[in-house]
Amino acid sequence: MRKDSLRQLYVDELKDLYSAETQLVKALPKLAKAASIAELRQAFEEHLRQTSEHVSRLEQIFETLGEKPGGKKCVGMEGLVKEGAETMQEKYSDTVMDSAIIGAAQRVEHYEIAGYRTVRAFADLLGENDHVALIEQTLEEEKQADDKLTQLAEHVNSQAEEGETETTSRQRESNSTSKRAA
Repeated sequence: MRKDSLRQLYVDELKDLYSAETQLVKALPKLAKAASIAELRQAFEEHLRQTSEHVSRLEQIFETLGEKPGGKKCVGMEGLVKEGAETMQEKYSDTVMDSAIIGAAQRVEHYEIAGYRTVRAFADLLGENDHVALIEQTLEEEKQADDKLTQLAEHVNSQAEEGETETTSRQRESNSTSKRAA
């Protein structure tokens, strides 16, 4: 297969997605463990199950192409996973940490959505209709995961902000009490 063909680019992009998904299979349990609220933890656990299905769908596509899925490392996902891991090392309060890991997870989802949109377009141009259906199914799940994270973020971010407001109010009260006592 020539390296300058759209089919080879399609295969390369699929390998990149396969690497991205397999990296996520390892990263999602860590995000779930770092989540302080049950609903967020459950969202990560559900997406882990879906991600395993995404890997299986990609393996189906590779099988029909007569290609092996490995051999390429998705450095984009590697960077996003590393960034998420660094975020989890920060000393944020529970609700602020939840907001931070939602943000990290949404960057991952947006990256995946872009990748799946690209390979869907290639599959369509190449007449790989069976692939288009599999890719579209995964793409929809990625969009749903992003929507779920957005819903959770609205709730969690409000809690994180309220916690900051309460802390700031307590600090002001403490400071004014200290000044009056002096």
